[in-house]
Amino acid sequence: MSGSLHGTYAYHETLKGVYYGPGCLSTALPQLLSTLGGSKALIVTGKSLREKTNVVTNVESILKGRNAFGGTFSQIGQHAPVQGIVDGTKAFEDVQADIFISVGGGSPIDATKIMVNHLHDTRGKFFSHIAIPTTLSAAEYTSNAGYTDEQGNKVGIASPMIAPSGIILDAELTLATPEKLWLSTGLRALDHAVESLYRPGVAPPLKVLCYAAIGDLFAYLPLAQMDPNNLDMRQRLLIAAWMSLWPMRVEKHSALGLSHSLGHKLGATYGIPHGVTSCLTLAAVVALKAGTATEVDKAALAKALFYLGEPSTGTTVGDVMRLSSMINGLVETLGLRSNLITYGVPREDLPKIARLAIGNTEDPLYPKIVEVLESIYE
Repeated sequence: MSGSLHGTYAYHETLKGVYYGPGCLSTALPQLLSTLGGSKALIVTGKSLREKTNVVTNVESILKGRNAFGGTFSQIGQHAPVQGIVDGTKAFEDVQADIFISVGGGSPIDATKIMVNHLHDTRGKFFSHIAIPTTLSAAEYTSNAGYTDEQGNKVGIASPMIAPSGIILDAELTLATPEKLWLSTGLRALDHAVESLYRPGVAPPLKVLCYAAIGDLFAYLPLAQMDPNNLDMRQRLLIAAWMSLWPMRVEKHSALGLSHSLGHKLGATYGIPHGVTSCLTLAAVVALKAGTATEVDKAALAKALFYLGEPSTGTTVGDVMRLSSMINGLVETLGLRSNLITYGVPREDLPKIARLAIGNTEDPLYPKIVEVLESIYE
């Protein structure tokens, strides 16, 4: 029967625990070290988080209290440049660490996954990795990772064994995250949830989680902006990001959808944070889907209005366009409106970006994707 449900689902075999709640770091980190058998940890993070906040210091203190502190490597930059990964791997070996702890957003988390993979290639062992996110980018839930090579190109790797073994979602650790980074990565989480509604291979129960994530992100992002020290709101957003990209093992890794694919091509090349790329591309891609997606995918997108408490427009296409408009409205409300000119993207590069995102210029969607990029250019 056409359109009948069929598929598979498997959880990450590496994940041993997700601990969540404001202040949970002090109990969760020792528990995960015990569970995973880590005796000496290398913290992997970014320079700003290390030097301008006490987040990393708090993690160090807990490790020192257990005689498990091996060192902190804080040279991971935006989009995880490869040299930082090479140097971080060397630091792990120099201190003879046996477990990684990544602290921060998607770049240190992805960089650590790649270090885990590299060490497996050279030493034949997958070392455990505890992820402590301070943004809503949700990189901690996947078994793929991206980095930037010497030429500035975004490169991806995937292995079911590089996903973090433990995750700590402590809202207190997010208080120091800059507002724009916090809110824009919330749009990144929304991007995960929306694109998972039409991403192949996502099991039906996970789509329900995505709808819940969409509702919570729309509800709590504006409230968190108005009351940035509200730990309950921040914790709810961390859990919404978890629901937006619930851990799953996939046979073949790829970008979730067109918004993510465009974001990958824009991010590393033009220095645009991934949260910001979602602010730029998601609403425009959803509008494109209203005219080009399958009826099943349109219906899945249209159903999001129910979870947003929004009445139907009376047609599926109208509902998808309404969702696109609501996403635009959320970006506007959060003060995240921008364009490609802001980030110095040359207009003549738009056809190339579209080609790289979709793979070729023969696809019937190619000219429409160029139009999407034109629509967010200025």
